[in-house]
Amino acid sequence: MAGRGSRLRPHTLTVPKPLIPIAGKPIVHRLVQDIAKVTGEDIDEVAFIIGDFGKEVESQLIEIAESVGAKGSIYYQDEALGTAHAILCAGDSLDGNVVVAFADTLFRTDFKIDRNSDGVIWVKQVDDPKAFGVVKMDENNVITDFVEKPEEFVSDLAIIGIYYFKDGAYLKSELQYLLDNNIKDKGEFQLTNALENMKQKGAQFLPGEVSDWMDCGNKDVTVETNSKILNYLSDEGHGLIDPSATAENSEVIPPCFIGKNVVLKNAKIGPNVSVGNGCRIENSTISNTLIQEDTVIENAELDNSMIGNKVHYRGGSKSISISDYSTLL
Repeated sequence: MAGRGSRLRPHTLTVPKPLIPIAGKPIVHRLVQDIAKVTGEDIDEVAFIIGDFGKEVESQLIEIAESVGAKGSIYYQDEALGTAHAILCAGDSLDGNVVVAFADTLFRTDFKIDRNSDGVIWVKQVDDPKAFGVVKMDENNVITDFVEKPEEFVSDLAIIGIYYFKDGAYLKSELQYLLDNNIKDKGEFQLTNALENMKQKGAQFLPGEVSDWMDCGNKDVTVETNSKILNYLSDEGHGLIDPSATAENSEVIPPCFIGKNVVLKNAKIGPNVSVGNGCRIENSTISNTLIQEDTVIENAELDNSMIGNKVHYRGGSKSISISDYSTLL
């Protein structure tokens, strides 16, 4: 999670993208919890590979690891040299069973890891595979090829950025081989090159299919992902409205997340809205929107919007994206 999150600016100018909340909980927190479910057993350690995010963010990440009963470790990628280089930055933690995940994606699956396999690569069937890395499989459901952004159709199973490796030390050695021999693809050290080398040496990788793959790359898809997660949580019976929230002459249309000490007055909220802790919303109608914490919204009609922390917005009918500490009156 060392990237700059430039596609989600201005929100990532103040908060690293994986800590943007989805339905009241940071993206990376939800991802760690989802991976814990897939592994089916206790996690020993969660290693976060980050940029210079500051000590407050690092403390948050350690708490996320501890929430699943694991030790948290922090590693740094100071230069964007590719996925293989990023993973190798956490080389001291690459031992035993390892799951690697890129922290801007969420998923839903009933799949459980087959620990007898050398590795698992999570995939999702997509309509247009040209924009993705894809896999090909043989008649035994074993992956035979990795193809990056194919110009001609070879497969519609896109790699979503989550991987399981039976032997983390072996993965580490193959990543180190790429760096030692300066083996790059499109100017960077790529994980797919290490996967190909491992396959050539006899490693068998199986696909792990997901029922939903949700991106958090830009404003529109992040708002859409927030809506999907709200619906999943609602269907599972999770309570999404904090009892400390108050509503005067207001309506909440589910599914919505309403955080602690939220005040609604003459407001219509929902569906598919997340309102973070300490927000106040008056004389407004809001749908399909993600609002972070300690924000005030007045006299607004919002849809497909994303609003940061400590914002004061008073306005009309819009689809907007406003970052932290902004005032528009």
